Amino acid sequence: MAPGAAPAPLPVLLALLAAAARPAAAWDLWALRCGFSSDCECRFRPDLRGLEFDLATSLVGQPLVRQQVMKGVREFLENQNPVKPLVMSFHGSTGTGKTYVSSMLIHYLFQGGLQSPYVHHFSPIVHFPHAEHIEQYKESLKRWIQGNLTNCGRSAFLFDEMDKMHPGLIDVIIPFLGPSWVVYGTNYRKAIFIFISNAGGEQINDMTLALWRAHKDREEISLQDLEPAISKAVFENPQSGFWKSGIINEHLIDVVVPFLPLKHHHVKQCVVSELNQQGLEVRPGVVQEVADSILYFPEEEKLFSSTGCKTVASRISFFF
Repeated sequence: MAPGAAPAPLPVLLALLAAAARPAAAWDLWALRCGFSSDCECRFRPDLRGLEFDLATSLVGQPLVRQQVMKGVREFLENQNPVKPLVMSFHGSTGTGKTYVSSMLIHYLFQGGLQSPYVHHFSPIVHFPHAEHIEQYKESLKRWIQGNLTNCGRSAFLFDEMDKMHPGLIDVIIPFLGPSWVVYGTNYRKAIFIFISNAGGEQINDMTLALWRAHKDREEISLQDLEPAISKAVFENPQSGFWKSGIINEHLIDVVVPFLPLKHHHVKQCVVSELNQQGLEVRPGVVQEVADSILYFPEEEKLFSSTGCKTVASRISFFF
C-alpha cells in the first residue's frame, strides 16, 4: 500500500483473511450447498426455551425486553416462509443490557454463537471510521451482506453503536430489509438484523422517571409508552445513524426494544452475578459497597444508575 493511501474497509480485509484461512475444500462444498439449497439452515439451531429461561433468570430489570424479544423471535421462527427478514432495534443507555441480550440471542440461535461464520458484527468505529470514505464503505457493506446471504440465507448481522454510524451509510442495506424484494436472486428473507444504539436512551430514562413519579411500576410500562419518543429521537437526531433514514421512513424495523435504566437493587443483582462468575464469595457488604460506589440520577432521587451495570466488573477488585 502506498504511503498515505486509504486502507481497504475492514469487511473486505476480513473476507480476504477468511478465504485464506479456510483449511479444507469441505468448507467450500458446504457453503456451495448452503447457497443453492432453500432448505439449508447453515448451523441455525434455535433454542427458544433456553433463550426464554436465560432472559428470565439472567437479564436484570428488563421485563419489556424479555417480552419484546421473545415475541419477535418466536413469531419470526414460527413462519416457515417469512416475507421479510427479522429486523430488531435495541435502544437504551449504556450498561442496560443491549449487547448482553444481542449476544444471548445469537447464542441460542446459532451453533457457535458469535463465533459462527454466519454471524456478522459491525462497529462504526472499527469498520467505518472515516467519513470521507463513506461511499467506499457503502459499496463494501452492500457486497458483504449480499455475498454472505448468498452463502447462507440464515445469517445474522449485528450493527453496534448505531448512534456513531455515519448518517446515510446504513440506508445501503434497505433492499435487504423489506418485504417481497428479490436481491440478485438471493433468498434473504430468513436473515436477522439487529441494530444496537444509545440513541433514544435519554428519552427512555426521562419517560421511565416520569412514570415512576406517577407510581407506575416498570413491569407496567408498555412499548406504547416509549416508542413514539424513541422514534422521534432516533429519526430526528443528526448524531444518529438512523437520521432521516429510509429504514425508519419505510417502517422496516419489526421490533423496537427499549432498555430501561437500572435501579440500585438491579445493580446489586449484577454485582452478585459477577461475583459468582468470578468464583468469588458473595459478601453482602461487598455487594452493597460496589452498588453504592456507582453514580445515580436524578440528583434529587438518585434513582437510576448512570452507567447501568457496565462498570460493575471493574469495581469489584477495589472492594474485595
